[in-house]
Amino acid sequence: MEKENKKYGAYVQILKEELITAMGCTEPIALAYAAARCREILGKLPEKVIAEVSGSIIKNVKSVVVPNTGGMKGIKTAVAAGLVAGRPEKKLEVISEVSEAQREALHAYVNQVDMEISYLDSGRVFDIIIEAFAGKDTAKVRIANYHTNIVLEEHNGKKLLETVVEGDQEEGLTDRSLLDMEDIWDFAMTCEIEDVRAVLEHQIHCNMTIAEEGMKHPYGACIGQVMLDAYGNEIRNRACAKAAAGSDARMSGCELPVVINSGSGNQGITCSVPVIEYARELQVGNEKMYRALILSNLVAIHQKTGIGRLSAFCGAVCAGIAAGAGIAYLRGGGYTEVTHTVVNGLAIVSGIVCDGAKPSCAAKIAASVNAGILGYEMYVRGQQFYSGDGLVTKGADNTIRNIGRLGKEGMSGTNDEIIKIMIE
Repeated sequence: MEKENKKYGAYVQILKEELITAMGCTEPIALAYAAARCREILGKLPEKVIAEVSGSIIKNVKSVVVPNTGGMKGIKTAVAAGLVAGRPEKKLEVISEVSEAQREALHAYVNQVDMEISYLDSGRVFDIIIEAFAGKDTAKVRIANYHTNIVLEEHNGKKLLETVVEGDQEEGLTDRSLLDMEDIWDFAMTCEIEDVRAVLEHQIHCNMTIAEEGMKHPYGACIGQVMLDAYGNEIRNRACAKAAAGSDARMSGCELPVVINSGSGNQGITCSVPVIEYARELQVGNEKMYRALILSNLVAIHQKTGIGRLSAFCGAVCAGIAAGAGIAYLRGGGYTEVTHTVVNGLAIVSGIVCDGAKPSCAAKIAASVNAGILGYEMYVRGQQFYSGDGLVTKGADNTIRNIGRLGKEGMSGTNDEIIKIMIE
């Protein structure tokens, strides 16, 4: 793709917007971010807090450990952490720097603060409203549609910021509809590496570090360690296991940063760690590894564009299939092999549901990466799924479009039912 092509600049910008650093599961961190900004506006620690959150926020916060809290979980913990120790200028790293004194203060504050938590049925999948009270002073902050998108700020009833929210549109971000498989391939193969080197190197460093941490210590269900013990150290198993280990560490409160993809640390780990592991095993050199990562990251974002940030459709599926695409390229595959890898992989695991962020995400990640690799193994052996086989249709982009429709429209009722079950 020529640099003069308008898509070239858009693709670079999409990578820079999506491949950002977060510490902790991004939904509780979004709560902490909103709370930290609320306290900043209020100018003091509130005596009372009202937190209104959409169902998908409830689903993704209830079972994960909030970093730097001493192992505490839940909405109240995430909000309190942002109020007591949050630094809003750090956004998704808002509680990455918490002192021991702040941690002790947080434990005391959680037990004494008057906090009301309620389900926000605004029609939006991603919606957070934090309102804080101290004496006669009030502050309110709202985040909608994606994790750092503050659309409302109020102080004592006066609006400091207000952005009109139209549906689930991601105002302020580069248009993701510019993505398609052919142009993603072209960009990944021809772009100037220097234009994206910094974000890729940061992704490699952060995500491999947390993956290695997860392999060494007993986080979550220890899926990565179980896989190596059960199935051995062969590259395919190791690639799946290390991605799972990174997720297990992250879901269990590991205080290491992750470079995310599509708003998710698990997805960021999944579409990068297996690709890096294969690149190092095959000794392909840095440039080919970078190009494989560009391909994998953009294929993941392309799939998630139609589904949305949060859904009943497991995001690990998109990221695992994207990793399969990157691995297909590393193993000598061209555009045809990569697109068939994506279609085959999606046909295998597109039914996995998201029932919230928790340790079983690690196992879903391993299954999805395995499906992505299997999609490639099928095609190079003359096997594939054809148009009319379930959701598969002619053309990778059209199949991705079908998956997007399933994840966003078809599974909206499923998402509601999952949330009801979890709340009950």
